[in-house]
Amino acid sequence: MEYVIYCDESLDKGTLYSDFFGGCILPFQYLEEITTALNNKKTELNLLREVKWIKVTPNYLEKYEELIHLFFDFIRAGKIRFRIMFRETSSAPIDKNRDKYFKLYYQFLKHSFGLRTTPEECFVRIYLDELPDTREKRERFKDYLLNLPNTRDYAGSRVHIRREDIAEVCSHDHVILQCTDIILGAMQFRMNDLHLVKPDGARTRGKRTIAKEKLYKYINQEIQTMLPAFNIKMSTGFRGFENPHWESPYEHWLFESSHDFRGQGGEGTD
Repeated sequence: MEYVIYCDESLDKGTLYSDFFGGCILPFQYLEEITTALNNKKTELNLLREVKWIKVTPNYLEKYEELIHLFFDFIRAGKIRFRIMFRETSSAPIDKNRDKYFKLYYQFLKHSFGLRTTPEECFVRIYLDELPDTREKRERFKDYLLNLPNTRDYAGSRVHIRREDIAEVCSHDHVILQCTDIILGAMQFRMNDLHLVKPDGARTRGKRTIAKEKLYKYINQEIQTMLPAFNIKMSTGFRGFENPHWESPYEHWLFESSHDFRGQGGEGTD
């Protein structure tokens, strides 16, 4: 079996929550079907350019809702599983140097998708939205990902990663990554109370802010269809899944620098 993971990141520093990482995993056999369907929907909606959270406006709100509804249909059908990791801004940073970004990214990929508990032997392709650092650091990060199946936590796992299957990609060319950006953006927007922001000197919120809040609420409703009473600011519980990080359709993970993963399904970390 072969899987594809798409990953993105958003908002390094927020007033309440920071260091957002988001991604989805899907069987490679569904990649063409999902990509074609989403691109066809974009064409139908006359969304001819890249869709992104920062582009949300009142005029495009309903179109974005239709596209995201289709994306969540694939999640409900079990063809996509979605994950978000974030950190409380007030918590102690895990690292004060510039490598913090890559260390958090590594933890997100290592634990969020349940790769350690895959029920069958599988190969994983990892598609990263273009990384914002030097080529040397980017390549070193990819080397760490390549070695992931050889780490202590993955002892006995059945996952394999090939060097040629770890790649940086442009979101403009990958509609699944564009949808990931929208969902991730909506979460960091709401969790940092940006829906309450008013322009300087204004008595009311801007139209774009109101449109973004409406899109967030729509996305939250889509999540609730699968996970009733879902709390966006907390790590998602087991919800009846034996291996939740592998099986759950949608999860949030509040990363804590204590590295205690027991609240997120009992996984430890180095």
